[in-house]
Amino acid sequence: MTARTHDIEPATVLVVDDNETNRYVLTTWLRRAGHTVVGAGTGEEGLAYLRSSEAVPDIAIIDVRLPDMSGFEVSERIKQDPSTGYLPVIQISAAAISPEDHIEGLSRGADAYLDQPLDPGELVATVAATLRYARARQRAEKLAQRLNTLNQVTLRVYSATEFPSFARRVTSGTADVLSGPACALFLSPQAQAVQATTEGPGAAVALRPARPALLNELAAGVELEQDAGVRLLRVPEARWRSLSPADHLAGDVALALSRTKRGRPPVCVAVPAAAVRSADDERLLQQLANTGALALEALRTYSEEHALGLALQRSFLPKELPSVPGADLAVRYRPASEHAEIGGDFYEAVETADGLLLAIGDVVGHSVTAATVMGEVRHALRAYAIEGHPPQRILEALERLLGQSQPGITVTLCLVLVEPGGRRLHIANAGHIPPLVMEPGAAPRFHDPHGPLLGLGLPQPAPTTVLLPRGGRLLMVTDGLVEVRTAPLDVTLTEFRETVAGGPENIDELCDRLLARFGQNKDDDIAVIAASFTGRQ
Repeated sequence: MTARTHDIEPATVLVVDDNETNRYVLTTWLRRAGHTVVGAGTGEEGLAYLRSSEAVPDIAIIDVRLPDMSGFEVSERIKQDPSTGYLPVIQISAAAISPEDHIEGLSRGADAYLDQPLDPGELVATVAATLRYARARQRAEKLAQRLNTLNQVTLRVYSATEFPSFARRVTSGTADVLSGPACALFLSPQAQAVQATTEGPGAAVALRPARPALLNELAAGVELEQDAGVRLLRVPEARWRSLSPADHLAGDVALALSRTKRGRPPVCVAVPAAAVRSADDERLLQQLANTGALALEALRTYSEEHALGLALQRSFLPKELPSVPGADLAVRYRPASEHAEIGGDFYEAVETADGLLLAIGDVVGHSVTAATVMGEVRHALRAYAIEGHPPQRILEALERLLGQSQPGITVTLCLVLVEPGGRRLHIANAGHIPPLVMEPGAAPRFHDPHGPLLGLGLPQPAPTTVLLPRGGRLLMVTDGLVEVRTAPLDVTLTEFRETVAGGPENIDELCDRLLARFGQNKDDDIAVIAASFTGRQ
């Protein structure tokens, strides 16, 4: 139905006039024009009808001279009530016909003012013109409200970071914009067909599996095939029931399908056909489908890139740890949450001629670039260690490498060379979280001395030596485990040290406890190396 057709539809008219003859004549003229008429003999009767009726009339015709109050007051009270303020009012009078009367009536709420005796043609034309204007205004106000809702829905949909919340926001948003039940169909980034349904605005959204072929069948029905674009389709109830027997939409269904990239599965949003009555409604439904398709494409692209980045990141980490007499090792590596960016945390354990070299570091920043730089640094570190370079020389060589191949990139890195037997440690720390040294019978302590970050072109100090008795332990972590945005680092480091002090002696159990205590819901990668030195040769 077009807006123009809607504007000239017959209306329900409330006639308020204490003169039964006048009311009968007005009713006869209006009914002949196709309108439905409701009568009232006093102003209070008319107002009471408006308050109690479930279906408010489309327009009111009110006589100025009423027995209980003036028609001016009735109009004023109608316009002041939020539930009836939109109702157009035509004021009529046989006595109050002066320009001053017209001015007062129009200023107190009337949309038109006619003097009696009335011409039937003029009355019907005035009703039609007033309705046309009122309906156009109501339609514009409704469209503005729906566009505002669409804007809010779009923001919510684009802010979704995972598929279930995305699907729920598209479906609930469709219900909010078109004020009724809604259904949406998607192919998730994991290639699962999903149907989302809701009973209406504010209702819960249910997700359930759908037939994988359903989206392609719908796309073929509107000649969308594999092309990008958006199409609108009206599906008879019987056809919709055969396509989706379990769906909750009753009657014929209006649906929009959108595909933003050739070959991608489309996104479909559907509502009862009765909810799509105008070209404005059709455009809103199409825009909702477009919003869903664009946001899902971004979510799918991000998921693919994130999975690729994680695979790349993990490929750079050691596949196994060396077995060294006198040292037991445990490591933990946990990537950031699924919707966080790829980081550059890494660890390494290399058996060299001078002992076991433990390394833990972090490329500053979060991106696929950080992950690739991490791989470059780790492979270079391993090569320098196998060549027999001591910790300080390794840091100096990595500083030169970054300056030449990755200018502007900075890296934190802590190296610990464990001499055979595990009794002497050589620690060289380039701006990283200090390692935690644990001696039997003593409180854990952070090894504080450290040099600057790599990548700044600054010299690195000589390593410091730490002597450990048999049974000593060492713990090295990246900042993703101990940093909390809402608390100073020294506070969380203190809590971390106290947790270690009260934790188990077994390093595997200790790593698990630390991840459970500090590693939940973090948006950064976490790496942990724990070593226990038994002193066995």
